[in-house]
Amino acid sequence: MRRIGLPDVIGPISDRWSRLPTPARYVVYVIAIVAAFALPADSIGSFMSPQSDWSAILFYPIGVYILLAIGLNVVVGQAGLLDLGYVAFFAIGGYTMGKIGLSLKWDFWVILPCGIAAAAVAGVILGAPTLRLRGDYLAIVTLGFGEIIRITANNLNFTGGPRGLSGIPNPPSVGSFSALQFNVATTKPFYYLVLVMIILAIVLVKRLERSRVGRAWAAIREDEDAAEVMGVPTFRFKLWAFAIGACIGGAAGVLFAAQTISITPEDFPFLLSSYIVVAVVLGGSGNLAGVILGAFLVAWLPERFRGFADYRVLAFGGALVLMMIVRPEGLLPSRRRRAELAEGTGGMGSLGGGVGGAQTQAVRIEAVETDAVQTGAVESEAAP
Repeated sequence: MRRIGLPDVIGPISDRWSRLPTPARYVVYVIAIVAAFALPADSIGSFMSPQSDWSAILFYPIGVYILLAIGLNVVVGQAGLLDLGYVAFFAIGGYTMGKIGLSLKWDFWVILPCGIAAAAVAGVILGAPTLRLRGDYLAIVTLGFGEIIRITANNLNFTGGPRGLSGIPNPPSVGSFSALQFNVATTKPFYYLVLVMIILAIVLVKRLERSRVGRAWAAIREDEDAAEVMGVPTFRFKLWAFAIGACIGGAAGVLFAAQTISITPEDFPFLLSSYIVVAVVLGGSGNLAGVILGAFLVAWLPERFRGFADYRVLAFGGALVLMMIVRPEGLLPSRRRRAELAEGTGGMGSLGGGVGGAQTQAVRIEAVETDAVQTGAVESEAAP
């Protein structure tokens, strides 16, 4: 059966981008950052979200989803490990902000590294006994971990039980700039704060991707057994991926709790983990630009079409299914993943599926036919 496909317009753009000199790339980066800071403008919001507060949507869900997707991309896109319980690290960061802020009255800027560290420790605790597993088994264990964190928070008095935590302090205001006055009534400063966190996360992840760590993750994603035979300490690097992804998720949780000032276990459902996985796969697993685009669409489209009530979820799901049929590699796939898909590995390690691309399948069929012909010839010669 021939797969329906779209013409490849991303490949030529990607090739042209790779040939750009470094100064030209930095100019594009600066333009993109300036455009991101200008997004809360009312003229943009009147179209993007006519029925809701645009600056509030920019912070949550858009900004938080993008930050979470960047963190999950380290685990899924770069290391090839399917994590269905990523929301657990988001919850740990949020509850760390709530408990320390309410009990110890610490400043937000002191609690932020504490939340990141707590999520990283949780990532190591989860990864140490489970990263010997692969594929579906690892996915089930991580899903269970996410549900354990939510149910535990729902049953402990320490976390406020079903009522959660309320009265969480906002970050302290900075100077007299209106854009840096953090309070419940304004969401624009929180958007700028999460935007800075996104930029820092992008810089961190790109530096790691181009380092020895990133090369080890790529080797593990493509063929873990071969990487281990070649001397790559696969367990240690997979643990690094879990810990770094958890750090970014914990930072997102701290920001979320500081803005909402009230959190409950219902803020951290499994459905949120599935949304972030969808964002990573839809945008293009392993490519930061694609992951950001995927997270933006997953967060923004349901809000943009809120007027369609429940039908907006149906239309959104149908669009995702159609996208997976006509462009399974994602909207903006990396060149490496496109090559892996053509070879039949799926571009996500053990998650890519055992069905090869069209070219790979044709080669395999031709090889099988050749073997059958040769076997028949040998049998006929051996017959009396």
